[in-house]
Amino acid sequence: MAISAGAAAAAAVVVLLSLSSAAMGEIRVNDVRSDGRAIIPFDEFGFTHGGVLELNVSGISLSDPSPELDLSQLGFFLSTRDAWIHVLQQLQDLDVTCALQSDLVKLVYSLDRLYPPSNPSGVANARSSSFSVAFRVADPGQYTLVFADCLPALRVSMSVRSAMYNLDRDGRRVYLSAGSAVLPLLFFLLSLAYLALAALWVLVLLRKRAAVFRIHHFMLAVVALKALNLLAEAEDKSTVERTGSAHGWDVLFYIFSFLKGVSLFTLIVLIGTGWSFLKPYLQDREKRVLVAVIPLQVVANIAQVAVDESEPYARDWVTWKQIFLLVDVVCCCAVLFPIVWSIKNLREAARTDGKAAVNLMKLTLFRQYYVVVICYIYFTRVVVYALVTITSYRYLWTSVLAGELATLGFYVFTGYKFRPEVHNPYFVIDDEEEEAAAEALKLDDEFEL
Repeated sequence: MAISAGAAAAAAVVVLLSLSSAAMGEIRVNDVRSDGRAIIPFDEFGFTHGGVLELNVSGISLSDPSPELDLSQLGFFLSTRDAWIHVLQQLQDLDVTCALQSDLVKLVYSLDRLYPPSNPSGVANARSSSFSVAFRVADPGQYTLVFADCLPALRVSMSVRSAMYNLDRDGRRVYLSAGSAVLPLLFFLLSLAYLALAALWVLVLLRKRAAVFRIHHFMLAVVALKALNLLAEAEDKSTVERTGSAHGWDVLFYIFSFLKGVSLFTLIVLIGTGWSFLKPYLQDREKRVLVAVIPLQVVANIAQVAVDESEPYARDWVTWKQIFLLVDVVCCCAVLFPIVWSIKNLREAARTDGKAAVNLMKLTLFRQYYVVVICYIYFTRVVVYALVTITSYRYLWTSVLAGELATLGFYVFTGYKFRPEVHNPYFVIDDEEEEAAAEALKLDDEFEL
């Protein structure tokens, strides 16, 4: 392998690992067709002391079937992210010419073992096109299964079935990564929290029927969809943990995930416009935001399915990941515009309609919501990702918990601030409060200038 090619391949794997999410450890079957890449990363998994990798490869075909090929330059190995960075350095320093030669990786199987020993007559047997190996991981850690092809211009085709699991105290297989084993229970408890939140919201709507708007019923639907999404995800992860396959629960999870994502972004846009409780209609520009956000959420969910159901080895995996991140950022930015427009409209109304105090209350509320939405987006998109990168593989579930708690807090804040209230603020504000509010708005305008 050329050194530059090896370094580039190593760097590519580091990028792939940094983009990948927490490993789930499902049984995977992947087809590699005429692939000439020097490095092909497969699944990632957090092993404990009882970790096992079962690798079954069949239909091995090489673009050059010559018997003179050095097949020891092709094979599968396990590597941690930190070890791979040092392998990159070894390739650059010419300490090794192939990643399979490094003592920092765990060699699982090299293809030169496909040739069985010569028979007594001295005639070599034909090379096998398949193999099966059970590799026990002695050192716990977060490993990635990688295939290395250190022969330039050689293309490989094969079908790869990988199963990674840990063994519990009773000897049962646990197909969830060490850092994800608590996720089924975590998601189930969170779904109960949202169901309780939905029940509480129903009581609020029943007690204050006179002040209930359509937006409040939509809030209830958003909370219910979030609870169902978490319940489906809990069953999905629980089934994977026991069997290594989701058995259809992933389909239900993706359906509720799509509905939850679309409804949440729609709710933020509607609240930002003041629809239902401030005005019974949407302006054209607000409708355009909704028309843009909903299709973007469709694309984001398609990208999520493509990323979750394929491995980092797939040629279009990085593309789908980038699409998902880009669309998510665009959606997060788009939902802020209606809030900004409402703040501007309320400030202008406070100067013209003579009800400065009332509009100041609304203006303050929308400013608070604007700040909270930004904090929520920043925390769930940036801080949670940072936690994934700095947290030990055994505690990757903590980043999931942090993101879900932030989401729960955002739901509670939204419901509390925009809950139905049976009172008329016009009747409880006297002239002194009106004058004070007008002065506050004047100072606010001067500060912005």
